[in-house]
Amino acid sequence: MLERLGDLEVSVRLYDPYVSKAQARLLGAELVSLDELMSTSDIVSLHPPLNETTQGMIDARHLSLMKDGATLINTSRGLVVDQDALVRELSSGRIDAILDVTHPDVLPADHPLYDLSNVFLTPHISGSMGPEIGRMGEHVASELSRIVHGQPLAFPETAA
Repeated sequence: MLERLGDLEVSVRLYDPYVSKAQARLLGAELVSLDELMSTSDIVSLHPPLNETTQGMIDARHLSLMKDGATLINTSRGLVVDQDALVRELSSGRIDAILDVTHPDVLPADHPLYDLSNVFLTPHISGSMGPEIGRMGEHVASELSRIVHGQPLAFPETAA
């Protein structure tokens, strides 16, 4: 993804506990702390996997650090962000969000995220436009078959 930003005149900051400063430089990014990333970025795009260390990684304090008018993009997993805190912050109108994922992945019909004009919700497609759509369909069909046959999902999402 970082390679695609190369032609744009943007500065890229990166928070990743597994990347060194030298590796970040090779990617064309500046390695910073999560607090610095949240407080200095116009756009924060989240991509971590969901695990014990990333669940709730973006909490109310991190959201409060975001600049007025900044945008949070989440194409990772809904549980990476404290969704209640995100709703509160978005309800203030101070920041915007593009959410490809939520928790649960399909929100109840009366969820407040549907009514906020500063929120753009997508159905967990993460920009899918090519052959991956076929693979996604095959995955869905496989998981549905597992459900119909009383088998556990191959790739369940675990909640806290």
